[in-house]
Amino acid sequence: MTTTLPYDARNISWHTLEGFPHIAYHICAVDEAKRIVDILFKFDANSKIAIHRHRCDYVTLVLQGELRIYRANGELKEVRPVGSYVSTPGDGEPHTEGGGTQDVIAFFSNRNVSGPVYEILDADLNIIATLGIPEFKALLEGQTQAATAA
Repeated sequence: MTTTLPYDARNISWHTLEGFPHIAYHICAVDEAKRIVDILFKFDANSKIAIHRHRCDYVTLVLQGELRIYRANGELKEVRPVGSYVSTPGDGEPHTEGGGTQDVIAFFSNRNVSGPVYEILDADLNIIATLGIPEFKALLEGQTQAATAA
């Protein structure tokens, strides 16, 4: 539970989605042909995001802070410290995640995308939303337009 050096994010434009507190994103790339979606996420310190399930294989690299992963029942499952590089198969258990004592910045590379990247779940683990390549392409377009306008 130590504070890590801050990741220099001054050239990154962070964005949020209404209804999804405690998380910001910056889409790095969406490659339909290679079936890859690369995203930087920033998780608020001492907070948890919505319960979700990763539907495709993914790799995470923690760049700042420590990423805390919680089972759907709230039990702490894992703590990934700064510098952690983890490759995980898709279709794992529903979970939530968030920051430790400081905001977390982590790179997520979602691979072999053939449908949803993420399923967002309610408290009863019912799917309430999905995010896949079309949604991430639209978010990337909006992110690019916002950068051009600025």
